[in-house]
Amino acid sequence: METTKILIGYAVYLPIALFLTYYVSKTLFKNSKVYMLDIFKGREEIAFATNKLFETGFYLLNIGFALMILQMNLYNDSYQLLIEKLSYKIGAFSIYLGLMLFINLYFFFRGKRKASHSQVIQQ
Repeated sequence: METTKILIGYAVYLPIALFLTYYVSKTLFKNSKVYMLDIFKGREEIAFATNKLFETGFYLLNIGFALMILQMNLYNDSYQLLIEKLSYKIGAFSIYLGLMLFINLYFFFRGKRKASHSQVIQQ
């Protein structure tokens, strides 16, 4: 019976964590192309390549973290505790994804600011 609860927990947690990672990544990196083009002064090839590398790193970090916190100890626990543990895990992972989103935005804005600053110095 406990094995069934653990498998239910995994079956609920993994798709949600993967979907959240996918959704945040697609939203972030679709919209960050504008910043990359500005940072790299319109050079599309390097801007899009760099954006893709950031996206790949984002996936690796977040999926890796989601898998690291996968463990669920549900022995002698009720289904209520299963739901509570799932909500805690999914909530914690959502907070982590939000932090990662803001860290990436910080780097994009910082790159944009440095690119603008170097243009002012060159003129």
